[in-house]
Amino acid sequence: MKTDKIKVHFTDNDLIAPTNPIEVNLIGAGGTGSKVLTALIEMNYSLNALGHAGLSVRLWDDDIVTDANLGRQRFAECEVGLYKSVALINRSNRWAGTNWKAETLKFEKDNLGRLPEHVQAAIYISCVDSVKARFEIAEILKELNDYRAFRNRAKYWMDYGNSQSTGQVLLSTIGNIKQPQSEKYQPVANLAFITDEYGELLKESEETDDTPSCSLAEALEKQDLYINSSLAPMGCSLLWHLFRHGMTENRGFFHNLDNYITQPIKVA
Repeated sequence: MKTDKIKVHFTDNDLIAPTNPIEVNLIGAGGTGSKVLTALIEMNYSLNALGHAGLSVRLWDDDIVTDANLGRQRFAECEVGLYKSVALINRSNRWAGTNWKAETLKFEKDNLGRLPEHVQAAIYISCVDSVKARFEIAEILKELNDYRAFRNRAKYWMDYGNSQSTGQVLLSTIGNIKQPQSEKYQPVANLAFITDEYGELLKESEETDDTPSCSLAEALEKQDLYINSSLAPMGCSLLWHLFRHGMTENRGFFHNLDNYITQPIKVA
């Protein structure tokens, strides 16, 4: 009896055994991004222990730490007034002995349509709070897909998104990733962008009130205390799976903190 092969995505070979640390652009240093950075510190340390070159992270955010960020985001009272990206990266470098970088500006094109400096990386992780920002990131990444001469060619985009108590993580490829032949699995070279696959749904679900919160109590009315904390490590576990196993059957998940149900999104 003939059965359908399981669809999987095989990790790009350059990520499995790189000569140099893999360049990662982490976009957003708020409730989710600040916690994703912690997960990346753990991942980098673990990869190094396994003989892997590890990660080199650049964190992008132009926001300043305010009192409303304390408690739900990973900032201390003594960091109020500092750039979020600088505060987090300085703390991470002191903690882990890394030489990661902070950018105190948005990840976007300038007024002349030029790409930002240091835009090139192999992996992009977005933790942004607006649909507009996602589409801007997607536009940049599609443009970078043509930059094939760089050592750190853009390969993967992992996007985090959430409402008050639900969220999702979706992994996409930037163009096609060369796949090996397999008798057991059906390799899938291209994983669609969230903006292409769920673009209309994103636009429909966009919050109209994007004003900053003035207090932690007000912030908690918009996002539950632990929604970001639960999404961050689960999403990074998908990235870890790509490194450790060289393949994945899942490209993300939907997560509901109200009923504690998480539904995987299969490679298709």
